[in-house]
Amino acid sequence: MFQNRAEALALALPAAVFATLIFLLPVAILLSEGFRAGGGWTLSAYADFFSQTLSRTVFRRSFRLGLEVTAVSAIIGYAAAFAIVNLPANGKGRMIGLVTLPLMISPVARTYAWIVILGRTGIVNQAITGLGLSAEPLRLLFTETAVFIGLLQLFLPLMILSLISALENMPRDAIPAARVLGANWFQVFWKVVLPLTREGLVIGGTLVFTGSLTAYITPAVLGGSKVLMLETLMYQQVSVANDFVSASVIAFILIVMSFAANILLKRLATARNRR
Repeated sequence: MFQNRAEALALALPAAVFATLIFLLPVAILLSEGFRAGGGWTLSAYADFFSQTLSRTVFRRSFRLGLEVTAVSAIIGYAAAFAIVNLPANGKGRMIGLVTLPLMISPVARTYAWIVILGRTGIVNQAITGLGLSAEPLRLLFTETAVFIGLLQLFLPLMILSLISALENMPRDAIPAARVLGANWFQVFWKVVLPLTREGLVIGGTLVFTGSLTAYITPAVLGGSKVLMLETLMYQQVSVANDFVSASVIAFILIVMSFAANILLKRLATARNRR
């Protein structure tokens, strides 16, 4: 397409300069705040962050919920993707459209809908009190369970779509061949399907995990101040405490966790494929 490498680089240079000035440079300046104290470079801000009980609790909660949402998304995603892939062409198109539909709706609207469902006068509590399971409405909002449900509903379509793409590229005769050779369904999934769809799982897992870590609206609405996550804590540090150093520390931690999740998933997939 291009006569030489220099021509291709020249065409890509404007986009690279734009991305550097508009995105990379501001992010680098923000992240550097966490390493500067008293005119020098230090890690004292990170030591102070992890020395606080609240910060450690929020970090563990964010990491745990991210893992839980990713794991449940993978389980539900594989079941849904298998069902969709095996549908006829017309049904497959309709189901993919239904999976994609939530992504076209604002996350704010999707999150606030859970208030109607999980509120004290919501659908769930009305059903519980109506069936006589509880004399009073349960506190479902502002709990880790509410945040988990909201994040799962928010990012599950990304996992399903990634796995659908991976299953579509899997050889059609792989599963029947494994069954003919005597493998049960668990062995078929573990030794055939999982290795052949590892790329889709890596992409979906990265999107879900990083999305769960960095989402703000859902934890803020469904968790409030009682269930702080790293992103809501970062917002408080900036808007309430005016502490940009702590916010920079949290932002750097989120970026490191996102990259680490992607690298770990790739290595696990590669190791599994080698075995």
